[in-house]
Amino acid sequence: MKMAVRKIRPKAPNQVDAYVGNRVRLRRKILGLSQEKLGEALGITFQQVQKYEKGINRIGAGRLLDIAECLNVPISFFFPESDVDLLLLDRSTKTIGAAPDMMELVQLFAEITDPDLRKKIVSLVRVLSEQNQSLDSKS
Repeated sequence: MKMAVRKIRPKAPNQVDAYVGNRVRLRRKILGLSQEKLGEALGITFQQVQKYEKGINRIGAGRLLDIAECLNVPISFFFPESDVDLLLLDRSTKTIGAAPDMMELVQLFAEITDPDLRKKIVSLVRVLSEQNQSLDSKS
């Protein structure tokens, strides 16, 4: 009797796991923490933090609570609360690919203290986004 051979596909990150991981990374970067420092605070390796942030490994409820405490945010920070968050979750593959640029942009934006300058930057990004969407719809 011949055994059926199944092809095992590499495990892709689950959308929710990737979203939660992105939120961990976002907050860690905003606080200026390295993966190593966060790992030390949690009693895990930086490689495990990397896997959490990429959504490769799921974060259990207890561990997520520990992470929330280390990053000084409520546990709800890691879950979609608004339409924008849900949109990001729906577009998780694009979000994951853009995550490093987004993290840098958020970190740099947070350093700007002038409210008028911040408003101008938001307006600029809005215009650029609209132009990009226009180009995407033409192709």
